[in-house]
Amino acid sequence: MDIATILGLTLGALFTIYGILLSGELASYYNFPSILITLGGTIASTILSYPMKSFINLWKVLKQAFVNKDVPANEIIEEIITLANIARKEGLLALDEYAEKIEDDFLKKGIMLIVDGTDPELVRNILETELNFLEERHAQGQGILETMGAFAPAFGMIGTLVGLINMLKTLDDPSTIGPNMSVALVTTFYGSVLANVVFLPLARKLKVRSQSEVLIKELMIEGLLSIQAGENPRIIEEKLKTFIPPDQRLSIKKQQAEKEGI
Repeated sequence: MDIATILGLTLGALFTIYGILLSGELASYYNFPSILITLGGTIASTILSYPMKSFINLWKVLKQAFVNKDVPANEIIEEIITLANIARKEGLLALDEYAEKIEDDFLKKGIMLIVDGTDPELVRNILETELNFLEERHAQGQGILETMGAFAPAFGMIGTLVGLINMLKTLDDPSTIGPNMSVALVTTFYGSVLANVVFLPLARKLKVRSQSEVLIKELMIEGLLSIQAGENPRIIEEKLKTFIPPDQRLSIKKQQAEKEGI
């Protein structure tokens, strides 16, 4: 589980609720028609904006914000260096057997293309095309959440207008002005909270996750093409280290030292 996502949503809700309790009663911020207009309208307009299949798949995309399955880049580099050493000692065909043990489908596909003797330029084109489509799929999920983040405040304003219209109908009764105005403004509150505490932050988290995954895939492509070109494993290692921050580079050195018994 991604602690940052859960912690962020929890703190956002707690701080909002605590702020309400300090200034008033929580019950006064509950209004079912306002929830219906804001949340229902946001969902309806989002469904109208995207194919139904994309909207249904949003729930699968949201899992990526809560479940952290990212493999550290330094582990990928270690695996590629292992592949490079095998290829250098036993030849590219020896990678076929090792590929069966690899769980990552993208890396396994790249290895099989190399083993089959595919032209390096074609290998790059195939893997980069798959990577491009991966980015497009991720961008669509992010786009849905960003769309919901844009619609929520708009429907909050619509709810406010509905509340103001109802207030004006009973303007001759001064005792109803305060309660009706309060209900009208609650709808705007709902829209702002949904957009800025839920939808937009989750879209941003998915974008960061996507960038991290794309970086790992680019690292794999560079490593695989270097292996196919017959480059020295040490040269490949130094090349791939440029993809990661300095602290992770140090962890690779420590792991190598432990393996060598230094």
